[in-house]
Amino acid sequence: MRNVWLIAHREYVERIRTRGFLITTVMIPVIMGGFLLGSIFLGSRTAPDIRIAVVSSDTQLALDLQTELQRQQQQTDASAMDTDESAANPHSEKKQPNIIVDAIDPGPNTRANLDKDLESGDIDGYLWITPAAAPNARPTFLYTPKSSSERSVKNLLATALDKVLIREQLTHRGIVAADEETMLQPVQIVAATGSHRGDHTSAVVSVSVLFFVMYLVIMLYGMNVARSIIDEKTSRIFEIMLATIRPEAMMAGKIIGVGAVGLTQVGIWLAAALTLAGASIALHLGGDTLHVSLTATQIIFFFVYFILGYLFYASIAAALGAMTNSEQELQQLNMLLVLPLLFCFVMLGTLISTPDSTLARVLALVPPFTPLLMYFRVSLGQPKAWEVILSLVLTSASIIGIVWVTSRIYRIGVLMYGKRPNLPEILRWLKYS
Repeated sequence: MRNVWLIAHREYVERIRTRGFLITTVMIPVIMGGFLLGSIFLGSRTAPDIRIAVVSSDTQLALDLQTELQRQQQQTDASAMDTDESAANPHSEKKQPNIIVDAIDPGPNTRANLDKDLESGDIDGYLWITPAAAPNARPTFLYTPKSSSERSVKNLLATALDKVLIREQLTHRGIVAADEETMLQPVQIVAATGSHRGDHTSAVVSVSVLFFVMYLVIMLYGMNVARSIIDEKTSRIFEIMLATIRPEAMMAGKIIGVGAVGLTQVGIWLAAALTLAGASIALHLGGDTLHVSLTATQIIFFFVYFILGYLFYASIAAALGAMTNSEQELQQLNMLLVLPLLFCFVMLGTLISTPDSTLARVLALVPPFTPLLMYFRVSLGQPKAWEVILSLVLTSASIIGIVWVTSRIYRIGVLMYGKRPNLPEILRWLKYS
């Protein structure tokens, strides 16, 4: 055991004193914070005015459309000014562009003139309304945008036209304007406050940041274990060290030492985050407020699953390092580490929307995905106690099995040079070691 700690201390001291450790410790939070602030700032910016020409022989329909678009814009602005809703979900209402409607009567050269206006940028699109062919039928609508990417404007126009046509039908049936407004008033559901789970939006942001940190650190420091083994194989230091230290002790020391560096770095980041949370610092951008929200449960389970995830992937990385002789060979095999982590990243959207779905519950119990997915479920969902315990047991058992296999590959692989072993050779290593 003494040799394990000597190797671990050597790995830890060598890496923590490097300039790269200092740079990554400072720059990664700065870059992540910059992305977060930038996305919030861009999302809070007011959308530019969009000018749309409405071509219709029914002038009243075009005017009603303009009135409805203005009413929708006012409702959006009023919702954004609602302080209670803004605090519960600062991005519940997406900023909508202000659409300016110009009513135009159709003529022989109207379409050609509008196409020229589109090319010159005088208008951003035009809506051509063809009158209904039958008394009880609806008109047909053809929207021509300046850019094919302006689908949001098309959706806003469709929503406004639906209400305009419904109002027209209600008026024909003798419904007064006040009753029309009551019938078409949108339903608003206010999120309850004071829940023990806290502000959901802030929790999603905070846990997503920790999720990304766990993903990044596990991947980087897991690969660092493999690179450290390759460096020492290349310099033949192993041949001297193995005269006094068993291969298993050397592998364990490397995994513990490199992992301690990762824990130190993450600890510094979390200490900074807790300082911000303790100081009640919030982001105020575009009238929205986003508080830093980290609970003791989130932090504890973060470290638990971070350690399990690191041990799982670092053990695999140690085997890859023992089987390869250069960085180029390692790059060909590192997808064994990257793909499961990338899959967890792809599942992030599903976990945010449905953290307690059947798919999320099953995948969170699969050991390669457990550290990231179950941590997210514990932080945002409501997993049962047996699910958390089972995830810890399955991951721990998997780590023990991987370490057993890796130690036998490591014992022979660290002294093997030349061609990378194939699968039958690796199976022989496991049999004879």
